[in-house]
Amino acid sequence: MVVTARRPCPPAPGPLEDYATQFDGLFGSLAQRRGFREYLTGLLAPRDRNKTLTCLAGAEPIVGAQHPAVQRLQFFLSESRWDPEKVNARRLELLLADPVTAPHPGGVLVIDDSGDRKDGKATAHVGRQWLGRYGKTDNGVVTVTTLWADERLYYPLHAVPYTPAHHFPQGRKDPGFRTKLRIGAGLVGAARVAGVDFRAAVADCAFGDHDSFRAELRAAGVPFVMALKPHRGKWAYGPDVLTPVDAARELAWDGPDEPGDWTAVQRTFRDGHTATWWAADAVFGAWGPDGATRLVVATTDPATLPDKTTWYLATNLPRPGGPRAADSPHPPADLAELVRIYGIRNWIEQSYKQVKDELGWADFQVRSDTAIRRHQTLVNCAFSFCWDAWTTQTPPPEPPPEPPQPPPEPPPAEPSPPPEQQTRQERGARNPRPTPATELAEGDPCRPRLADPVARAATLVAGMVQRAPTDRTPKPDRRGRHRTGPEPLHPQLTNYR
Repeated sequence: MVVTARRPCPPAPGPLEDYATQFDGLFGSLAQRRGFREYLTGLLAPRDRNKTLTCLAGAEPIVGAQHPAVQRLQFFLSESRWDPEKVNARRLELLLADPVTAPHPGGVLVIDDSGDRKDGKATAHVGRQWLGRYGKTDNGVVTVTTLWADERLYYPLHAVPYTPAHHFPQGRKDPGFRTKLRIGAGLVGAARVAGVDFRAAVADCAFGDHDSFRAELRAAGVPFVMALKPHRGKWAYGPDVLTPVDAARELAWDGPDEPGDWTAVQRTFRDGHTATWWAADAVFGAWGPDGATRLVVATTDPATLPDKTTWYLATNLPRPGGPRAADSPHPPADLAELVRIYGIRNWIEQSYKQVKDELGWADFQVRSDTAIRRHQTLVNCAFSFCWDAWTTQTPPPEPPPEPPQPPPEPPPAEPSPPPEQQTRQERGARNPRPTPATELAEGDPCRPRLADPVARAATLVAGMVQRAPTDRTPKPDRRGRHRTGPEPLHPQLTNYR
């Protein structure tokens, strides 16, 4: 057998080509390498409509579904032979190798689930189940994800769709069925195998309220800081029932000048403003300051314990100076650090979900498990490219209209080589990672805003698409009368021939 040289692949626009080239070894054909570039380009383009396959290929919705460019992306996503797990592993290798994005012991591993509405019954993993982002039970697909984050950046690690029990012949008793808790614990193990370093695993009460989940993490030697529901009760008779709220109300508090059991904690948010919170160790059944599990309450007002600004946290990190500090495998954490650790989780609400939506996380129109996992992997690749484009400090061809920009870097003492000639070590020297506890992501999901690097990269790619020549464009097979379709992408991005 004669091995021939690989045929060159038409390049993706701008810095996306440099990023995509690092994945070429995982694709066995020119069509796969081209499809990878086309898919990422479409995900990063401006969101003028849902990023379905027709949108990614620049064709008209519905009537353009049979266009060759759309069919190529459909085949790439559903039928082509490539492994999304290997692509995701390569993505993580690049993140871990870059000094700017490499995980460090001050970051956290956020466990979360993402639910998206989907109609019908034939799609893999679909079912009537609780969708947290909508706050109700509905028909949809839920994916358990892990995210690494610190005060400065955040990016997805792994994602596994949850399959409801009715998809299995024996229901919940089927050997192949896994709960969201079991999937989440498995993803924590996958992060450790990948070499991701973190201070603690963090999750909201959807995971933290389950004793079995915390016990599984403790048995695996994983430190955690998990939220609890305020009225989660310890078993007792009648009026003796104790909840986290009851435990917090038993703490002494006579005002800021006489805080009693409470300790002032200063929080600094990403926009620069600061706020004083109050934190305390509480006694909750067998839980206590020196127990195997600590209950920590953090709030803006110990007198009223407002629902929206009060956290009830369960952690296995020991108290500094306590009897468990010497024997624990984990370094002790004081109240300020525990508030810092859980505060980083607000990236999930403040930016991460909005960025995933912008990149088309829930816009897939495929049915098979393989195609869904591939789509999610490609969205995560587009997400990571945004950080890669930011760390190289490549200026966009046209300034964005409104999105905020990352703070300008100070002028170097000596002339620096062009970005394409700089190594990742040089990028890290120019973009040092701040020490933990410098900034926190502001937890205001009511005012969503894209993270700066994503807005910057999307503007960069969009500018290149707009400046591309239009000597030949793919056209839909037919178009309704008096209807004008959106301007298609340039054929170099969608239709190589």
